Amino acid sequence: MLRVKLSVVYSVLLALTFGLLSACSTTSEDKTTGLNPEKLYSEARDLMESGQWDKAIPYLEKLESRAAGTPLAQQAQLDKAYAQFKAGDKAQANATLDRFVRLHPASPALDYALYLKGLSNFNENLGLFGAYTGQDLAERDQKAAKESFESFKELSSRFPQSPYSPDALLRMRYTVQMLAKNEVYVAKYYFKRGAYVAALNRAQTAVADYRDVPAVEEALYLIYKSYDALGMTQLSQDAKRVLEASYPDSEFLSSHGKQDAQSWLDFNKLNPTKIDWSFPNFNWFKSN
Repeated sequence: MLRVKLSVVYSVLLALTFGLLSACSTTSEDKTTGLNPEKLYSEARDLMESGQWDKAIPYLEKLESRAAGTPLAQQAQLDKAYAQFKAGDKAQANATLDRFVRLHPASPALDYALYLKGLSNFNENLGLFGAYTGQDLAERDQKAAKESFESFKELSSRFPQSPYSPDALLRMRYTVQMLAKNEVYVAKYYFKRGAYVAALNRAQTAVADYRDVPAVEEALYLIYKSYDALGMTQLSQDAKRVLEASYPDSEFLSSHGKQDAQSWLDFNKLNPTKIDWSFPNFNWFKSN
């Protein structure tokens, strides 16, 4: 009787083992087996052009490996970064682009790699909902904004004739304005809570670190009001005179104040750059 029971248990275990092995072989099936690099690239492009970014990435990773050392491998790496960017995985896109820049410092597509990295970080800060809710870059974490600026700066300084440089310069201008605005945003936060010394320090930082940006006007106004709230009349009047001299028509000195909540979309409409960076145009290596 015991022998029969053991036999049954053994049979069940054996069946489960085969079932698991069968399942593993099914889930690990590599659909790219037997595909040459050109066919791999064609499959990846089809997936990307239909917006299936996540599905395209494994094909591009296989292509990187199978076409290693060729121009097509570089194309695969850039396309993978773009697919990661479009799929919303900005951290992976940046890592891929950093690797591309490190491995291919003389690539003819280096300007695009820098542009895409700057664009990825720029969008990470601006956010999809900022354009609709009024929230902008100045109210969010600044680390990615500064990284975006550095990528655009490197692009525009190393490749001034690049078709991406005009848009990069425009985004740099906007980023600087928003970084200055961030200092003012924090200064206003402190001022509204009665922390006038902290408000004064942040407003003074904005004036000292940034030039010729709209936020400086409000920073001067906050310096004037902070000194006034602290009872430092002479310094308050000095700050007011600087504000009046620098911005004679300043609306901050009017009874209703000034509202300034320009989004990137508004900024770009006022300073348009004619650049089409849609995916199908980015193909440097395929014809080589």
